[in-house]
Amino acid sequence: MKEVKIGGVPEHFNLAWYLTLKNGEYKNEGINLRWHDYHGGTGAMCKALREGDIDIAVILTEGIIKDIIAGNPSKIVQTFVETPLIWGVHVAHHSKYKSVEDLKGTKAAISRYGSGSHLMAYINAQNNDWDLDKDLNFEVIKNLNGAVEGLTNRAADYFLWEKYTTKPIVDDGVFRRIGECPSPWPCFVIAVREEFIENDQNDLRTILNIINATTSEFKHIPSIDRMIANRYEQQLEDVQDWLTITEWSQEIIDEPTIMNVQKELRALDIIPEIVPYERLIHKLNP
Repeated sequence: MKEVKIGGVPEHFNLAWYLTLKNGEYKNEGINLRWHDYHGGTGAMCKALREGDIDIAVILTEGIIKDIIAGNPSKIVQTFVETPLIWGVHVAHHSKYKSVEDLKGTKAAISRYGSGSHLMAYINAQNNDWDLDKDLNFEVIKNLNGAVEGLTNRAADYFLWEKYTTKPIVDDGVFRRIGECPSPWPCFVIAVREEFIENDQNDLRTILNIINATTSEFKHIPSIDRMIANRYEQQLEDVQDWLTITEWSQEIIDEPTIMNVQKELRALDIIPEIVPYERLIHKLNP
């Protein structure tokens, strides 16, 4: 049986992978798909793809584009979540800061450089007309638990992370959410190491067919809202809100979207150049 290693964040977006694994759908096709949780998010997965620790990643669009341009030997094969990610802007409950405007020139907690929390801090700064050289400072905190510790201990002042994932921490009075910053593009894509694409295209196609069959009907799974609420310790009404605004995709990410992401990242000086669509994307044969 072919072993394939895949990584993603342990969040509600990826429940479809858990369900297909639990049902043994990949093993039925002769594939031993091994899921790895990456609490450190996109930066940690980029490193894992580079080092061959995983073959496939369900990863933030902007993060993997930046890392492929920087030499990651991977390609995007599909959009996974079509809708933007709603990033909450969080401060510690005891923080003196009351609005996003108050955060100008303070220190952002980031999981690591090149991560979504790092890149979206730039988007948030741009949205608020800050000076990107003078008004952005960073403290690396590794993951969500590190952010809780860092903000509570005043090692950093604010933290961008997916709104619904952090909602329980807000509800518990650890964080306050003082703003939101939607990503201006589809949030998650599926990226694959080039070596795996070249050598295991049939297995990759099978894996995508299985996950796409589940995501295409995900919202219609009986009691899916209760399943998500229980598994990820979220309020049912929050899950229902999230399901309303979230759409999965079974298609390749298109060229205008890829170029738009690159233009945004280039304007923020996050990438050194804009590269051709074909350097970032691999279209699987049907």
